[in-house]
Amino acid sequence: MNNVAVQQPRRSAWPEVADFFAGFPSWANLRPMFGGHLIKVEDDIKDGKYELQAEIPGVDPEKDVDITVRDGVLTIKAERSEKKESNGRSEFSYGSFTRAVTLPAGADEDGIKASYDKGILSVSVPLKESEAPEKHIAVEAAN
Repeated sequence: MNNVAVQQPRRSAWPEVADFFAGFPSWANLRPMFGGHLIKVEDDIKDGKYELQAEIPGVDPEKDVDITVRDGVLTIKAERSEKKESNGRSEFSYGSFTRAVTLPAGADEDGIKASYDKGILSVSVPLKESEAPEKHIAVEAAN
């Protein structure tokens, strides 16, 4: 008979650091926040268009909002700065916001239109029929 003592790992009276973050979303879901603040976005596909709405209150859309598209990724950047003065006192508030969204297949990057009304940025992307049909790949059995 072999008497081998199995040593149990010692647990500290203090919880592990990872236990503090157990209820939070994974780090992968937080990625859009790095490099700026998160812009809340709602999107939908309807009537042959990809429609996106972003909440960006308090900006001048002509000066403070930049929308770019490259390799099927639509990027929205906005910068807000505000200065309030009253009774000889001034307050500054500012921040930058960035959000990148992968466009659906068939997106017509040349036909993208954007508008801004009452703090909501609306972006409309026309969708074309997919030019390439789906391909089936044969699976070979290993010998």
